[in-house]
Amino acid sequence: MESYGDLVAADDVLLFVKAAITSTGQREFHSAAGEQRLSLDFLHAYMLGNYRDLYAGVLALDINDHNAALIIRRLLETAGEATAGRRRNEGRLIAARLATLPPQRVYALFDALSRARVNNRRSRAIMRDWLSARKDLAFDAVKYRGGLKRALRHAHVTPANEELGAFVFAPLTRPHYATPVLEVWRRAHFEQAALYELPYTVAEGFAAKHGIPQDVFLARIAPRMTRLETLRLQESAHRRGTTPVQADLAGMPLTRLATYVLSLPVEDRRRRRAELTRALEAAADRVAGAHRGSWGRVSAVLDDSYSAFGSVHKRRRPLAVALACHYLLAALASDYTGLWTSGRTDALLTFPHGPTPVGRRILDALDTAPSRLVIVSDGWDNAPPGLAAEVLRVWRTRLDPERRTSIVHLNPVYDADDFDVRRLSATVPTAGIRDAEDLPALVELAQFAEGRTGLTELIGYMDTRAARMTGGHHEERVR
Repeated sequence: MESYGDLVAADDVLLFVKAAITSTGQREFHSAAGEQRLSLDFLHAYMLGNYRDLYAGVLALDINDHNAALIIRRLLETAGEATAGRRRNEGRLIAARLATLPPQRVYALFDALSRARVNNRRSRAIMRDWLSARKDLAFDAVKYRGGLKRALRHAHVTPANEELGAFVFAPLTRPHYATPVLEVWRRAHFEQAALYELPYTVAEGFAAKHGIPQDVFLARIAPRMTRLETLRLQESAHRRGTTPVQADLAGMPLTRLATYVLSLPVEDRRRRRAELTRALEAAADRVAGAHRGSWGRVSAVLDDSYSAFGSVHKRRRPLAVALACHYLLAALASDYTGLWTSGRTDALLTFPHGPTPVGRRILDALDTAPSRLVIVSDGWDNAPPGLAAEVLRVWRTRLDPERRTSIVHLNPVYDADDFDVRRLSATVPTAGIRDAEDLPALVELAQFAEGRTGLTELIGYMDTRAARMTGGHHEERVR
């Protein structure tokens, strides 16, 4: 029997995990950016102060990159408050998580540590190890030169390659570089042709310097662009009404692909239906992997109400998560029914509109007798208000107390006022979701939010994830 303190700790950790999955400190439909940041900062400070070992362990879960970087920064800023054993454990978790973060986010984190004057030995060692593990520091020197320069200086690192060091700290002092990417960068200052051999984000600045028309530049640089860069340009072009660069949809991450699809006008989606559907189904199949078709009969309630627009900072993000979940659940299920709150039946043409009759759609979904019911919604049930909570309460307490139907609510929006994602009902578990790719792991995590397992099981789950992330070398957690 777990103590009351253990139950509170488990609840606190799950509260923080949901926030760390969904919130990025940006404006949401129902709350401003300042409210988001203030609420998130409080949760980070609370977790660090009360559950430092569990706070570090959250790095092994499917939280977003923004919160992973915040956790790492706070752990390194307060290294002196941890025991030697905890510091070793945290160091492994930090190193493993840094390896998964985009390099631009890691360099931004190192900048923040430098500005905060965090210069302890452990921080410098972590920075040195990350830099030494980079496959191509010369490429980083071109694409992230300012960040690399500050990181080398802060960590007291001298590049083994003397030429690289010269480039980072005084790039235009040499008449020639033996390293190809460095030499191309030097030539791009006075040769227009050279800039098309550089990464897109670097070449863009040189194109502006040489006065190259944007359409000419984009047409020639297209082969050097990453898939994500091409998608972002396409979305931007559609908003401006200009001719977009054609994106290669093969291999695109599922949620990112759903975001791109929703950026297209409805007529374009209708015209490209076969291409877009194939791409979404292929991306969902990759995520489902060996679990394809193994979930049995699944029904989903998917929120495409007006609030699914999100905000100017997260344009259509909640709807994109719902659309991606729709295709993923179809891949995971042997028999799938997807029900949109609007009543639409064509997922590809969905757009944010109207009220949120979640309760009515839950009734429709339960009529299909699913073995799993997944609800993807921001939790604002308003047509009529409170119906979803009452339907779920009656179902759980009277019609299905044995829990023959597994129900989970996944919420892509953090509610800053409540320090949590908004729940539909206290009778079903709610988890935050950032990307549809995390859906299988979040459904697993939701068992803890349902209250049927306690702190011991939660810690075991977190330790298993940590051991998997760090290659099995993970100490038993200090209690």
